[in-house]
Amino acid sequence: MLDPKLLREHPDAIKQATLQKRVGSPQLVDQWLSLDASRRGAQTKADSLRAEQGKIGGEVGKLKGKLKGAPSAEIDQLLARATELKSHYEAAVHEQTEFEKQSAQIMLQLPAIPDPTWPVGTDDSQNMEYEKWHDPSRPPRTNVKPHVDVVTALGIVDFPRGVKLAGSRSYVMRGAGAMLYNAVLKLAMDVIISRGYEPFVVPVLVSEACMIGTGYFPSGREQAYITQDGSALVGTSEVPLASFFAEEILDESQLPIRMCAVSTCFRREAGAAGKDTAGLYRVRQFDKVEQVVIHKADDQEHIALHEEIVENSRQILQKLKLPYRVLKVCTGDMGQGKWRMYDIESWMPGRNAYGETHSGSALRDFQARRLNLRYRKAGEKSPTFAYTLNNTAIACPRVLISIIEQYQLDDGSIEVPEALRPYMNGLEVIQKA
Repeated sequence: MLDPKLLREHPDAIKQATLQKRVGSPQLVDQWLSLDASRRGAQTKADSLRAEQGKIGGEVGKLKGKLKGAPSAEIDQLLARATELKSHYEAAVHEQTEFEKQSAQIMLQLPAIPDPTWPVGTDDSQNMEYEKWHDPSRPPRTNVKPHVDVVTALGIVDFPRGVKLAGSRSYVMRGAGAMLYNAVLKLAMDVIISRGYEPFVVPVLVSEACMIGTGYFPSGREQAYITQDGSALVGTSEVPLASFFAEEILDESQLPIRMCAVSTCFRREAGAAGKDTAGLYRVRQFDKVEQVVIHKADDQEHIALHEEIVENSRQILQKLKLPYRVLKVCTGDMGQGKWRMYDIESWMPGRNAYGETHSGSALRDFQARRLNLRYRKAGEKSPTFAYTLNNTAIACPRVLISIIEQYQLDDGSIEVPEALRPYMNGLEVIQKA
């Protein structure tokens, strides 16, 4: 959500953001300004009527004191006028409420202004490569079997039975495959916790208010699984973590708050028909270790923390010796609330290309305003909206594509990355059972 003052004073900047991000439209900005003016007009009218009501009440009280209960035509006229004013006042309040509702709905559709230093573009083809890395001992492989063939031959992933159980884009990890899956998540959690992040176990079924507050509703509603009581299954534990302090005022001394959680995540993959239908790349249920940071409203600290959470992900990939590249995500691909955004793409030899495995976002006060998440600076009475950031530490099963293909051996088995062996009872090679 945007600062209403910013929208009133710099509407052209928001209009430009709608075009740069391909979110909303410039016409929505004009509609909001019109509704906001009407709302303020109705509020002014209501305040004026309320003041007049109070004035009449005072006059009636004085007359009653003078007349000591005797009948008075003047009092009757004042009371009649008070009744009329009450009716007008209630109508003005109703108008104000309706204008507020309409303007709030439009506000939820407007994008945050992106960092002017970030690349401007229309889609992911215009994302800017920022960094590329591989371990000298394990350079990017090519000409390997796709992960689907490898895991099927080894019997560690069962796609047909996954589809039987849950429909398309489903899978079952079994045996050493399940061990590898869990080992990656455990490694990521250990790395993040060692870097000062507090671990959480959070609900994956949350209220609509949490989805709206974090920016996943209303625009992303089609991607969510919604229950019959209106709650939603999350696509990331960012939602409950960022919402944890919603409607609260924190003390500045508590900040920054570094949080992490591993959770099962759900996405409908609406609009992805025909895209990556085979294998582990685009699935509807997965597990992810997420990082969320809440901190004071300071752009320099925001930039530093954004670099920190992305560095955490780099460290995990480097421990796994997986080649990757970091992209600066352009305005047209970053989404509604982002100020800055990085993607990390891991090398997937079977695709002979990099594939997105991590996403790290800096949102300034966009989520905090929607969540009413504030903090109070020392010596100040009025609270300030906090800043939030989030980033994927690791996501399974997608990152397994990189591991399986980068570490496959000539005989069809898979070497277990050294960093994962302590989590797999020392298993060094996954072979056909």
